[in-house]
Amino acid sequence: MLTRVAWIAFNTYREAVRARMLLGMLGLAVATAGYVLIVSAFANRAQLRVVSDLGSASISVYGVLVAIVLGATSLYRELELKTLFPILARPLRRSEYLVGKFLGSWLTLSVFIVTNTGALLVALAVLSGAHPKLGVGAAVGWLLLFGLGLWRLPRWRIWLPLPAAVLLLLCGVALSAGSPDEQRVLCGSALLSWCEVAIVAACATLFSAFSSPFLTALFTLGLFVVGRSADTLANLPLRMFGAGLRALGGVASAIVPNLMVYAPERSLLTGEAPGVSLARYLMLAVVQAIAWVVLLLTAASWLFRRRDFL
Repeated sequence: MLTRVAWIAFNTYREAVRARMLLGMLGLAVATAGYVLIVSAFANRAQLRVVSDLGSASISVYGVLVAIVLGATSLYRELELKTLFPILARPLRRSEYLVGKFLGSWLTLSVFIVTNTGALLVALAVLSGAHPKLGVGAAVGWLLLFGLGLWRLPRWRIWLPLPAAVLLLLCGVALSAGSPDEQRVLCGSALLSWCEVAIVAACATLFSAFSSPFLTALFTLGLFVVGRSADTLANLPLRMFGAGLRALGGVASAIVPNLMVYAPERSLLTGEAPGVSLARYLMLAVVQAIAWVVLLLTAASWLFRRRDFL
């Protein structure tokens, strides 16, 4: 079972790379780091905070948008090209196929998040003043090394982004050690965004199991908006909205993933929030994400098994 799921996941990742989607995402990550550097130049004393705050927001926004696009189009592309039918004709359960598609999309998103975080950490190192020349050299060297690998190793182009993303992240962590607070904000936000896009991708997989790409994207985006407003919906003012809407908001906040968990205040990520352990918070956020992903994929598999493609 695990072997079959892994093959579907790797094939989904390979399709994203061949469609130039991952390369476009990597280019977006590098461009974002450059944009953050330009914006931070106008912030005077708050340059490092601009990099961490704006960078964290960009990781979350880009990750969610790409998760919606991948989740809405991945399965539909198989149906449109009719490549799904020979795959399901093999000894492969529909649930295994659906889980593999999700894991492949999540792997693609993981490479993007790791690369984006690494690029932002290198930008942080350049602005911190501790290793500015070394940071610029690391960024240029990584780009040259990655480009050389794509040129000289055509058979490995599909898998090169994986070690390249990890290498950039490790360089960024090592070079930005002189700014521990901002580094903690970026790394903590990246981990939370990684969990959040897993939930969003699982939601998109659920909706794509029975609807069209447009409706899948629309439903997933709506669920994301509701999830980011879960705390507000649970505490609607009674005088303004009435008892009915307040109760409806409470029900909505209870049955959708509370994505506000993955967008905490800055003080929590820097470890300055009183009575809150960052490590414990991150651990609980990861556990909640796993629970929601399992629940959503279980529902998606149940619906997909009952879908008639004729």
